[in-house]
Amino acid sequence: EYILYLGTLEPRKNISSLIKALIKLKKEKKISEKLVIAGKKGWNYENIYEIIYENNFKDEIIFTGYVDESDKPAIYQLSKLFVFPSLYEGFGIPVLESMASGVPVIVSNTSSLPEVVGDAGILVDPQKVEDIEAAIYKVLTNEKLRTELIEKGLEQSKKFTWETSAGKLYEIYDKVVKGEKL
Repeated sequence: EYILYLGTLEPRKNISSLIKALIKLKKEKKISEKLVIAGKKGWNYENIYEIIYENNFKDEIIFTGYVDESDKPAIYQLSKLFVFPSLYEGFGIPVLESMASGVPVIVSNTSSLPEVVGDAGILVDPQKVEDIEAAIYKVLTNEKLRTELIEKGLEQSKKFTWETSAGKLYEIYDKVVKGEKL
């Protein structure tokens, strides 16, 4: 069991805040879970490694590198929690994939992520490490909350199927063809 982040390693993903939150939780011996960071290196990722080495935290993090699509379901399903503290996202596919896999999620309260998650996850201020830390601790130590987030996440993820998206797009095209207002 581990805490999972899946995505490209780059500044806008705010992985450094996630690591800082986990360092504090580990130093206070509040959690035992390791962090798995799955994804390829993007631009300007070096500060992530600097934080890890400055805090002697390398044994608590597993970097998988790029993850093939066929391997993602297992990585999600084996995780205890998915944390996505991104500063900006166009949509947030990994969050949706996590919820569909039955994994509770903690995400930023910015850009598109609140819409994707609805009330099925915990929203945090990505600029506040203490908010990320408190949310992680809460989800890992409250089994009732974990179960509730899993159930809500499975339901929320059903709103974003390809069939649903295609149906909405069809409705828009139909209105345009008929000359109706959108």
